[in-house]
Amino acid sequence: MQLYLDEIEQATPAGIAAALGRLISSGRLAPGERLPTVRDLAALLGVSPATVSHAWQALSSAGLIVSRGRSGTFVREPSRHWLPARTQTLAGHVSDARIDLSRGTPDPLLLPALGPALSRVSQRAMTPSYQALPVIPELLTVLTGSWPYPAEAITVVDGALDAVSRSLEQVARFGDRVIVEDPGFPPFFDLLDQMGIERLPVAVDAEGIVPDAFQAALALSPAAVILQPRAHNPTGASMSADRAAELARLLGASPRAAHTVVIEDDHSGAISTSPDVSLGRWLPERVLHVRSYSKSHGPDLRIAALGGPAALVDRIVARRMLGPGWTSRMLQTILHELLTDGASMAQVNEARHVYFARQKALADALTGFGLPLTRADGINAWVPVADERDAIVRLAASGIRVAGGSPFLASERPESFIRVTAGALPDDVLPVARAIAAAAGVLPV
Repeated sequence: MQLYLDEIEQATPAGIAAALGRLISSGRLAPGERLPTVRDLAALLGVSPATVSHAWQALSSAGLIVSRGRSGTFVREPSRHWLPARTQTLAGHVSDARIDLSRGTPDPLLLPALGPALSRVSQRAMTPSYQALPVIPELLTVLTGSWPYPAEAITVVDGALDAVSRSLEQVARFGDRVIVEDPGFPPFFDLLDQMGIERLPVAVDAEGIVPDAFQAALALSPAAVILQPRAHNPTGASMSADRAAELARLLGASPRAAHTVVIEDDHSGAISTSPDVSLGRWLPERVLHVRSYSKSHGPDLRIAALGGPAALVDRIVARRMLGPGWTSRMLQTILHELLTDGASMAQVNEARHVYFARQKALADALTGFGLPLTRADGINAWVPVADERDAIVRLAASGIRVAGGSPFLASERPESFIRVTAGALPDDVLPVARAIAAAAGVLPV
């Protein structure tokens, strides 16, 4: 019991939760260990049981402890084994939170209505032949016209991660090396680990991959590069045209990377405020560009477009014919309607403006509280904190859930971060920003 008392510096719900969070993170409290009862700890600290109960609720919301009724409260053991490793950590523990800024998903109220598009779908799921073209012609026309560079071939797959996975299967093998952004998207790291591929982390700044780090990684003969050209997850950075041109120049000039393929995940293009950009403008024969519609039109549509050199795209299509075959033409019809219907286009455009305003409001508020933050693009913001676990627990005590930064890091570093889904912020940003600044350690708790 003395272990808990020695660590608790402030006998408030946030202070108690933060102290227990540090004990759990350091391993001094092991998974499965039983915690004191609310009444016992309250008596020792000289506070009300309600104070300790609020701390326990914060730790539970952060996914650190679990109540088992009369058996007591315990340090939570890892679960969700059906999820890959980093995705498990990113998912955390699903419980009620007053404000959930952890998910990295779009605001459902800002997604275009599906009713009009659904009304145009055929009443029967008909396909003339198993060998028919996998993309409906009218959607292919729209995709081709909106692509950031002239691509030889474009197909449709089941979401951005499906596109990246299938692209990697064609260009990388066990033991190969692949350049990834650091920080970057955790499922990319899990995917490469499962494929037995070595990750080459390269730093990112406000304009994307840092050229010097990129050039150094190219000297190690990577099979591929995975990058996010716009609304980078988690930082919200978008690549400038000048940066893209510089990266393309370095790639084209590197003798050790003559066969390196670039895989671009433009997951938030339709809600990004930055201009369309792709290395395919300079190296079309070496770029597979992915355009997802999850953030703009709905994650459950599970649909993305993949374009690039015909030799690669055709191989991806051929492999899919031995699996799912094609992406449902009914879903393709829905996407085509959403991309061409005036009302749907206006709704997506409005969402872009709302996300811009929420990102700006968060950046301005945090800067005003002494935590300088540049406005991010898309729906996520990358916030530095003094201690990741401490910040998560303190915010949970305030009823706010965020994602920890560690799953996004491809290499060890001393700094700590949290990822905040700014796209899910309420209209009154100031109280949330104040809580984040306090959890980050720049304001008194």
